[in-house]
Amino acid sequence: MTKLAINRNLLLLHLTVLVWGFTGILGALISISAIHLVWYRVLIAACSLFIYFKFTRKSIKVSKTQFVQLLFTGGLVGLHWILFFQSIKVANVSVTLICLSSLTLFTALLEPLFNRQKIELLELAVGILIIFGIYLIFTFETQYVMGIILGLLCALCGSLFTIINGKLVKHTKATTISLYEMFGAWVWVSIFMFIFGGFGHDMQLNSSDLFYLLLLGTVCTSAAYVAGVSVMKELSAFRVALVTNLEPVYGILLALLFFKREEQMSIGFYGGAIIVLGAVFLYPIAKTKFEHKKVKKQLPTI
Repeated sequence: MTKLAINRNLLLLHLTVLVWGFTGILGALISISAIHLVWYRVLIAACSLFIYFKFTRKSIKVSKTQFVQLLFTGGLVGLHWILFFQSIKVANVSVTLICLSSLTLFTALLEPLFNRQKIELLELAVGILIIFGIYLIFTFETQYVMGIILGLLCALCGSLFTIINGKLVKHTKATTISLYEMFGAWVWVSIFMFIFGGFGHDMQLNSSDLFYLLLLGTVCTSAAYVAGVSVMKELSAFRVALVTNLEPVYGILLALLFFKREEQMSIGFYGGAIIVLGAVFLYPIAKTKFEHKKVKKQLPTI
């Protein structure tokens, strides 16, 4: 692949990550509750993805087993987003995005358990750094304790469905997984709302909410996902991981731009944020070097 094509895909990936970072801004701007926000989001995303499949004439057929797996995983995705937007509403965008960065920690600890492997010392060291960074934030931003807890639970759910999707994508296309999981999320959120009387007058949208939701469901969910998948065909997983780690950085900068004083935090918060983001960003670099050394040691000497 030419250098121009690589740069084009890198630019597209950065724009995609910037769009993902903008999700938190929209969550703060939309006035309805977190659960109603997610209900509308996954409905719009599922519909737009279905239109995408119809337009491209690609098959969306899956087996019954796959359908059930995707439906239940969709419930986990829905819960992840409810916790994400509720964390923003009780705290702010910056706190939520930093807590979401702990997804790396949860994945590093849970993935070996799912695959019945040993937890590497590097993962453990990164995990300890992330825990220390979040603890620092926790001690300085006591008014956001509930938001921090919800953000961490959101990261845990995100880690779980990321691990599950890592296995599902081996025999199902990523776009197909996205379609059925959006539908699954909508089904489970609808069931929850039906049981607890969530379908009421508080679901009514004003014109700005409708605009933001359409933007969230199409550009920030469906289009961004398709773009994210397309660059993965051309760029290495390492490059994708590095750029994706910039999501909380972009999100926090956007939050400061949009909300200014509301997003200005204590020195302790920024100290903890630097530790968390530093650990998350440097993790793939350290892991690559560690694996290279491991391979060299295993090579036979002549």
